[in-house]
Amino acid sequence: MTDRPKKVTATRVLRTGRPTPHLVRLVLGGEELAGLPVGEFTDHYIKIVFPVPGVDYPSPLDLDAIRRDLPREQWPRLRAYTVRAFDPVAGELTVDIVHHGDEGLGGPWAAALRPGDPVHFVGPGGAYAPSQEADWHLLVGDESALPAIAAALERLPVDAPAAVFVEVADPAEEQPLASPGAVRLTWLHRGERPVGEALVAAVRDLEFPPGDVHAFVHGEATFVKELRRLLRVERGVSRERLSISGYWRRGLTDEGWRASKPEWNRQVEAEEAVAISA
Repeated sequence: MTDRPKKVTATRVLRTGRPTPHLVRLVLGGEELAGLPVGEFTDHYIKIVFPVPGVDYPSPLDLDAIRRDLPREQWPRLRAYTVRAFDPVAGELTVDIVHHGDEGLGGPWAAALRPGDPVHFVGPGGAYAPSQEADWHLLVGDESALPAIAAALERLPVDAPAAVFVEVADPAEEQPLASPGAVRLTWLHRGERPVGEALVAAVRDLEFPPGDVHAFVHGEATFVKELRRLLRVERGVSRERLSISGYWRRGLTDEGWRASKPEWNRQVEAEEAVAISA
């Protein structure tokens, strides 16, 4: 499975920051951001284009032409990152990228960026925003979901109840999250435990308020699968009231996870259907 080629947006780095020790915040600007369709959803994402070093690409960057004319090993790699914020007046797009030293592709790249450096991306995509009619909201995720959770909290209706669980490595990775809603925010510190173990336990122990819930659950695929079963089968949350997906999976590269994700989703849905009908 490959990413479908789309129009590439060219931007440049305006500034960078470190909200927490393991988070790089990129603020991008450029004329091509004018009219960018960001705002409908709170989980808008872009796919940043990572060229293969040493390969000459057409200018302007054209993914269709690249995939037509160059061998597969020379195709740029794409990585999806949630839009943390977009200011159409200032022409600034903010993206947060997790950085764990030399590990991975995006983190080291983001840490090395300087103002003026070029950044290309395709998108945006997106599908979720907190319902204005829900009786209460549930938001759950690890670091990869934190930008979308932060954006969703800012969009909650005034005094809307929300139970929020965010798992990070340690207390230093916590950051202020603003919201007009009535938010009960719980930071969970992973330490040496597997990613998501604390999240599953926290949601399982949660006393669900009465009424219609709108839930957003994203992050590492293993814990997302457990929480999907808990919410769909045990708690009876309808699929329409649940935005849930594995952003990544332990032990797999991004390419490996994207290639295996459709079959993984089919298996999860089949198991879920059997459990619900039992």
